Amino acid sequence: MILSVDIQAVELLADGASFGAVGAYERVIGTATGEVDPNAPGNRGIALIDKAPRNARGMVEYSTAIFILRPKDPLKGNGRILYEVNNRGRKMLFGNIADGPQGVNDPKTLADVGNGFPLRLGYTIVWSGWDPDAPRGNMGLALTAPVATDNGQPIVKTVRDEFVSGTRGGALEAFKLSYEAATLEQPRATLTVRERAADAPAELPLNQWSFVDARSIKLRDGTKPKPGFIYDFTYEAKNPKVQGLGFAATRDVVSWLRYDPAATKVTGRPITHALAIGFSQAGRYLRNHISEGFNRDEQGRRVFDGIHSHIAGVGRIFFNEPFAQPARTGTQHEDHDYPENAFPFSTATLEDPLTKQAGSLFRGDGSDPRLIETNTSTEYWQKGASLLTTDPLGMKDVALPENSRVYMIAGTQHGGRAGAAADTGPDVNPRNPHNPMPAVRALLVALDEWVMSGKAPPPSRVPTLADGTLVEPDKTGFPTIPGAAVARVTNRVAPPGDWVKPKPPERVYRTLVSRVDPDGNEVAGIRLPDIAVPLAAYTGWNEYKAPYPTGELADRDGSYLAFPAAKIAERYPTRDAYVAKVQAAVDHLLKDRLILQEDAERYLAKARAEARVAP
Repeated sequence: MILSVDIQAVELLADGASFGAVGAYERVIGTATGEVDPNAPGNRGIALIDKAPRNARGMVEYSTAIFILRPKDPLKGNGRILYEVNNRGRKMLFGNIADGPQGVNDPKTLADVGNGFPLRLGYTIVWSGWDPDAPRGNMGLALTAPVATDNGQPIVKTVRDEFVSGTRGGALEAFKLSYEAATLEQPRATLTVRERAADAPAELPLNQWSFVDARSIKLRDGTKPKPGFIYDFTYEAKNPKVQGLGFAATRDVVSWLRYDPAATKVTGRPITHALAIGFSQAGRYLRNHISEGFNRDEQGRRVFDGIHSHIAGVGRIFFNEPFAQPARTGTQHEDHDYPENAFPFSTATLEDPLTKQAGSLFRGDGSDPRLIETNTSTEYWQKGASLLTTDPLGMKDVALPENSRVYMIAGTQHGGRAGAAADTGPDVNPRNPHNPMPAVRALLVALDEWVMSGKAPPPSRVPTLADGTLVEPDKTGFPTIPGAAVARVTNRVAPPGDWVKPKPPERVYRTLVSRVDPDGNEVAGIRLPDIAVPLAAYTGWNEYKAPYPTGELADRDGSYLAFPAAKIAERYPTRDAYVAKVQAAVDHLLKDRLILQEDAERYLAKARAEARVAP
């Protein structure tokens, strides 16, 4: 439960700029302090809760940063919360769903909020911290959680940290450890290197690396990590935090905002409903939030009425375990052996022949939200997304419960958003710039309608076995394109194993992908106008080029393979012919409620100005 909320600042957003009929917004910045009863049924599953320090009431305390945007005139708002789960401390809502700039963690100006989409809808937008180790700089959102001890003594365990340079950011100069090393004695730790996840690791001699301090190591002076190679550091770590309190903190903050009359000092008005959205890691967090029972508060009330998980695939997060590492995200090449994917994957109730378990992501206890899951093509190649709508061995399609929908947004890479550049980076092919957000916006509106009026959203739209659109990764029918790398394998999804000393799994789940048309574009899912009326082939996969390990699936990148000018001229002899085809695609999507009118108009304006098509 929340004990107190300390508000440090209430400020006008964007100098009082008006967002449609809702008008101006205010920024509310503060800190919430809460406590949980370690013996309550909803809290017993929090890892290390039995080893957490207690206050005088026998409770375990935490605190979290909160950041809220609320209508300045509360009566002009819609009375509903839109809670964005932060991603590694970052607010990603405006940079994604509002086509705004990336990296803005302290939205203040009109430019910071992009097209202002969720503000124009009148939501009270809420963020709070859940990860104790999320970066706190630049208004990063984190949780302050206690360190677990064993009768007052430090808890020590052997753990593994994996490091790869250059694939998910810049080159690494030093390796930052997830936990404090219990000892700096080198012989009690090992550092290995391998080119690919399936390779046998080679141990580096002690003279090839050294501790910088208890939270970092480096290679011998003058030695830089090989780009894309996998370095594993196994060491004795100490002082794990009670990380799973992050689930309880989200639950408690949103429950307090919804149900406690005192919360109107923060929200400005009573809240009628709460929706949540999360991108990537945050989407995986929300799948965990549901499955571990945190969508029911301590009084048995539902926390989120509706949840939109974007680009999570079948993943959860490596979080509610001792010495967990929630920043990990498994792909074919890296973080491959950390426990992210675990049955049950789907909201359908199924049996798993590999683990002999049965179950659903949903709990069936009245706490389940209305759930929309959207994925790009990449999640089918890297994150096992086909398992959301098939049995675990990928042999048959399954029917989802009425409160669940799944959509694939065709021809899009994992981090697709407006303004992405079609550069190559470490990849063979140019990266995919396709923007899935028009579909995400439309489906958020559909989720809101579903929650508020019961109006069902569009039917799930995914590749299926029944219609032949869901196939093995080497049977997509992708055309031969000179100079292009073509992926033929997906990331392997297997039951969780030993993440400290991993070994190849005995059996894996069968993950499938969408068949493509003769151009190389996926035939299933939501085909936005750039895919339905293409000027290029857009994929959810790419491969690394030298000096990175060649042939490996690029982290979460797709490919953009532009059509030759002659093919475009043959396909669309005039600009009017091209615009007519875009108009037909837009009309179809509008009819199916898969884009909004404002995005339809943007697509048509873009088509009329398309320089690659002759006037």
